[in-house]
Amino acid sequence: MTDPNAPENSGQTGDAVAPVPPAPPAYDASPYVAPPALSYDTTPYPPAAEAPTYGAPTYGAPTYGAPAYGASNYGASGYGAQPVQTTPGAPPVMPYGYGGYAPARRTNGLAVASMILSIVGFIWVLPFVGSIAGAIMGHISLGQIRRTGEAGRGMALAGVIVGWAGLALLVLGVLFFVFIAAVSSTSRYA
Repeated sequence: MTDPNAPENSGQTGDAVAPVPPAPPAYDASPYVAPPALSYDTTPYPPAAEAPTYGAPTYGAPTYGAPAYGASNYGASGYGAQPVQTTPGAPPVMPYGYGGYAPARRTNGLAVASMILSIVGFIWVLPFVGSIAGAIMGHISLGQIRRTGEAGRGMALAGVIVGWAGLALLVLGVLFFVFIAAVSSTSRYA
């Protein structure tokens, strides 16, 4: 029987035999040794400041209204102006001229009246008067809006369209009833 780790003998004597590698070291069961500890700066921190004591908050009387012209929370330059709440419950508004929002355009009153009267005429509360008045006011308000640049063009257009549509439906309804009355009157006496 031959040793599997031993080199084969080629039959010649005096040949050099390859050295056998050493056996791996046996498992070392000694306890784990930690690396040396890091050194930290142990100088004490400066003493902590005393915590401030706060009393109950005091509030002054509320002030309502916009600031005076030229007033700003950050000086006369106006940069950094804060929104102002003009009435309780209303959203805050930036003062005009302080880099905030431009004031909203005024809505044309005839445009609002035109839309309301046209709707009232369309649902037959004031069938003829509401539709005619709404359509005419809508045309007038469109001219005013074009001249002055006010807001409300959509309402004026709605007043014109709904007013003329309501008037057209009224005329068609009247013609339908006249036609029905004419047909029923001729069939009775024929």
